[in-house]
Amino acid sequence: MFHLVISAKPTFNALKAVFFPLLFSFAPKKKRGKEKTTANKFIKETQKMRALLSPESSSLYFTSINIVFRDPNPCRSRTSLYFLKRDGCCRLIRRKPRSTAVKAVLDSATIEELGLKESDMRNPAISSTYRRSMLPKPNQTVLEAQARICTGPTQTRPLSEEQAFKVLDTILRSVRGELKDEEQVSKAQIGAFFAGMTIRANSFPEETQWSEGERRAMNLFWPLLLRALPPDVIFIADPEGSIMGLGNSVGPQFIGNGTTEMRLVGALREILAGGHLGYEEVQGVLKDVLPLKFEDGKSTGVSESLLSAFLIGQRMNRETDRELKAYCLAFDDELGPAPVADVNSLTHYGEPYDGNTRFFRSTLFVAAVRSCYGESSLLHGVEWMPPKGGVTEEQMLNFMGANTNLSLHQAKKLIEDEEVGFAYLSQREARPSLYSLIGLREHIKKRPPLATTEKVQQFIRAKGKESIVAGFYHEGYEEPLLMLMKRRGVHSGLVVKGEEGALSMTTRLRSASTSKGFPVNYCSGFCSVGTETACKEDGVSHQSFRLEVNAMDYGFEPTDTPRTDRSVSKNIELGLAALHGQKGPAYDRIVLNAGIVDHLLGCDGAEDVTIALDRAREAIDSGKALKKLLNYIKVSHKLK
Repeated sequence: MFHLVISAKPTFNALKAVFFPLLFSFAPKKKRGKEKTTANKFIKETQKMRALLSPESSSLYFTSINIVFRDPNPCRSRTSLYFLKRDGCCRLIRRKPRSTAVKAVLDSATIEELGLKESDMRNPAISSTYRRSMLPKPNQTVLEAQARICTGPTQTRPLSEEQAFKVLDTILRSVRGELKDEEQVSKAQIGAFFAGMTIRANSFPEETQWSEGERRAMNLFWPLLLRALPPDVIFIADPEGSIMGLGNSVGPQFIGNGTTEMRLVGALREILAGGHLGYEEVQGVLKDVLPLKFEDGKSTGVSESLLSAFLIGQRMNRETDRELKAYCLAFDDELGPAPVADVNSLTHYGEPYDGNTRFFRSTLFVAAVRSCYGESSLLHGVEWMPPKGGVTEEQMLNFMGANTNLSLHQAKKLIEDEEVGFAYLSQREARPSLYSLIGLREHIKKRPPLATTEKVQQFIRAKGKESIVAGFYHEGYEEPLLMLMKRRGVHSGLVVKGEEGALSMTTRLRSASTSKGFPVNYCSGFCSVGTETACKEDGVSHQSFRLEVNAMDYGFEPTDTPRTDRSVSKNIELGLAALHGQKGPAYDRIVLNAGIVDHLLGCDGAEDVTIALDRAREAIDSGKALKKLLNYIKVSHKLK
């Protein structure tokens, strides 16, 4: 394990702003050689990133930071990092002293000041390490089964007899108390699994209903499960007492505990039969049960089994427009009216909250570029979200030392600040009720309706025009997303099928063997064009468009997309190098995504797509975009 020793104690703000990422340890390694290799790689990555940040961004002076490589041997070697500021230049250098260290730990006062815990010691360069350690992990056997059966009517893959036997045996042993710790199957997992089985039996087409192997396994295990499962799960598995064929009376008679569960159970009866709910019904359930309250990692309010069945059941049934509207708008007033920013234009960026696991994520850097010519942006998301647990904007901002605990009013100030012009809001601060579901969502495995609707939010309003841009992957969700944007009343809306279902359009050549659905770089959207012809939905006339963006048509050379493979530091390195003017795939993607979005949203000065792309290039080449990003990191700590 790596530990850091600070020889000369700096101020807290300076430490957090520049070197806070270095204060986290790497995960333990079995061999010292591998540990040193990992450390050297991280040091090099950090050196690259710090070199890309302007020296003016910090006034921090370090005497040294010492990293200890810990292994079973009594001998330990120490490497010192020195941060030097000389002749206007900053350098991070490494030196290995001759003497060996007997012990090296963080100064206790520094640990207390930073609020660090042992569980917080992690490698901040990798996205998967941002998962909160307090969250209980799901049982992997059942989770794999959920991935197969808790999905749509055509995507579901029935289990084989062997798989079904293994899953049901795991659930039985867990509810009997025979499995411990991470082997236990959570209540949320059990609820989601049996909800999937019930909906398949009741309403799915024949090819995705229960397989013969699943039926044989259930016939064997159900009598045993019936004696071991709690009433809420028996209800989920056989709500009318007709699926299992044993004349079960628990399901038909179950009403739940208390008024909150009674409403939830009533809604679930419709969902488990393959039906749909009204707008008020969905909102009533969500407002009753959220935010979730936990004690010792377990929910103290509504049954997790019932709630997980509700969430995954609605996704399996393919939500109606009114159901999606209910999810989208349910907590708009959670923190009171949205602040209104005094800007002429504000674009809300709805990236998938679970991040990127393979390719460069460009939106943070695009926001810095667009702010240079008066196009303000509001980004939002979380630090870590299942199922992908990939690189997010919050991870990158954290790694670079920005404050990611901003309130809505603080984010509004950043948007209005001419030296910044964009902001990031964490769902943790903006919608605490929805944020409380992250742990449950990991145990559901598949994305619930909220994965769609959380991308279409207006945490802050603007005095001028507003636009929303959202990423999508699965065909069929582009129109519901645009419907939600129109319901929000924005001037223009755009959905993009970027790489990994995110917003980043690519300059690579289209593959000859195109995947199912729309190709990457597919865009669909609308612009408001007046009020002469009232639109039935919101009283505004919209001009719609659909197109596939071919980067070569705009003068870009085809290039492969840079791989980041869950590396937060690699994503930052690519973005910062591009903002420094380094030409290449990352630079091209930032320019492409800024210019094309400006043009499609109908932004002022972007009527000609060539001019829109040129002004994005100028924002980078002039150094303005980099300065905006550095200003964001600095100013985010000064807000009160």
